[in-house]
Amino acid sequence: MSLYVVILFAAIAAFLALRLYSVLGKRTGHEQPLPRPAEERVGAPQMPRTIDMPAEVRDTGPRALESGAEGGLRALVAADPSFDVGQFVEGAKSAYRMILEAFWKGDRETLEWLVDAEVRDSFIAAIDAREAAGETLDNRLILIERATVSDIALDGRVARITVRFDADIAAVTRDKDGNVIAGSLSDAVQTHDAWTFSRTLGSGDPNWKLSDTDEV
Repeated sequence: MSLYVVILFAAIAAFLALRLYSVLGKRTGHEQPLPRPAEERVGAPQMPRTIDMPAEVRDTGPRALESGAEGGLRALVAADPSFDVGQFVEGAKSAYRMILEAFWKGDRETLEWLVDAEVRDSFIAAIDAREAAGETLDNRLILIERATVSDIALDGRVARITVRFDADIAAVTRDKDGNVIAGSLSDAVQTHDAWTFSRTLGSGDPNWKLSDTDEV
């Protein structure tokens, strides 16, 4: 009897094994693919990297632009995107020195390409009068304490920029014999000037010329 039971259970087990194989051993179209070896796997898509924002640039030097000129600066940059106010101020400081030294020395040729016609005529008239009197200037620009843009204006394609200069100048006037008749080289005088530089935007000449001078 016990042998019969063992044979019966063995037959049932064999039948279930055959049925299980008939299901698991065939593809039904719904099987999941086996995972690929690690070296064949396509790397998971990486999350896009955020762009590191540059650190804020802080202006640690003297401000090159007064608040009243900000509107004019926006208009000028819109008309000439290449304009840089910092570079302009540095160039204006160099022009300030060159024009003063040319005027003091009576260098008409240098003034010719640094200033416009009206200012040039005024400077040359003063030089002529000085030379006629036999006087010479022995002036020296000691220091430009401050140079700031105080106004920017556009008149059509003509741009005008006014720069305020605060400077220390040692001024001496000598007569025809070389004697000091005014001023002192050992005592600098503080000067406050407002110079306006002009340029036609889009022209072939990239230079700004002095078009007006005034004392502040």
